[in-house]
Amino acid sequence: MSQTMQAVEISTPGGAEVLKRTTRDIPTPGPGEVLIRVAYAGVNRPDVLQRAGLYNPPANASDLPGLEASGTIAAVGAGVTQWAEEDSVCALLPGGGYAEYALTPAAHCLPVPKGMDLKAAACLPETFFTVYSNVFQRGGLKAGERFLVHGGSSGIGTTAIQLAQAAGARVFTTAGSAEKCDACVKLGAERAINYRDEDFVDVLRAEGGADLILDMVGGDYLPRNVKAMADDGRLVQIAFLQGPKISLNFAHVMMRRLTITGSTLRPQSDLAKAKIAEALLQDVWPLLESGRIAPVMDSTFTLQDAVAAHQRMESSGHIGKIVLQVAP
Repeated sequence: MSQTMQAVEISTPGGAEVLKRTTRDIPTPGPGEVLIRVAYAGVNRPDVLQRAGLYNPPANASDLPGLEASGTIAAVGAGVTQWAEEDSVCALLPGGGYAEYALTPAAHCLPVPKGMDLKAAACLPETFFTVYSNVFQRGGLKAGERFLVHGGSSGIGTTAIQLAQAAGARVFTTAGSAEKCDACVKLGAERAINYRDEDFVDVLRAEGGADLILDMVGGDYLPRNVKAMADDGRLVQIAFLQGPKISLNFAHVMMRRLTITGSTLRPQSDLAKAKIAEALLQDVWPLLESGRIAPVMDSTFTLQDAVAAHQRMESSGHIGKIVLQVAP
């Protein structure tokens, strides 16, 4: 095996054009880690934020972007017994996915679902870890509850719609065009609200309010989410496309017994992520293998075309996931 690999790095904080091809040494797995020969890497909003200088990687993580990948195990570190060389996996990464090889803790890998190819499998880790942990573990969504997810046509949104519908919830979502709304309904949303034409607050209040909201918009959506929630409702915040600071009257939160919480995935401990992986394997992988749910794929770019992939992400024209093909 060569000692070097091709990768895409962030040459300096800025726009998509700062993504540059580079050659790096192939990393060596430490205890409890595996080295993945990357076939495909997912492109996610955190990659865009990192590129812009707004989301620094953890101190012990690769500086290369890329938080999920699929491929085969190239080498295992000391103490790794659950994986062997040439096993096909998809994995949550601490960073480094935009490269021919990437390191990750062995416990953050999952088998490629039966019947699924590596391209589709690369769409799973970051999105499914995020949705499952926030909607079900943190948000406590139950069958029959009214669930609202903003950005229903995004990778997060398309995943949340399917998982919530499979769990028996009534699913509502917002999106920015008729095409995106139609895609959300086909995935299982009871109602897709075009936010350019309708107010999601009015729609949800007419239905009795949302028992759970998953939001990645922030900004002025925060007080509007509070208005859209049912009494005793929960709001889980996972990102802030419009910023984290807003004036909010907490008297309404108190009087209506609302819960506002949130999380980010990347800073969580290796153990916490490993527990999410275990839960996904038990609760979600059977749904993927049966074909009841599936990742929604928007487009594929080569690793060398990472600039175009980021431009596609930032255009907000995509429906579902964007992936980079790393291996020829």
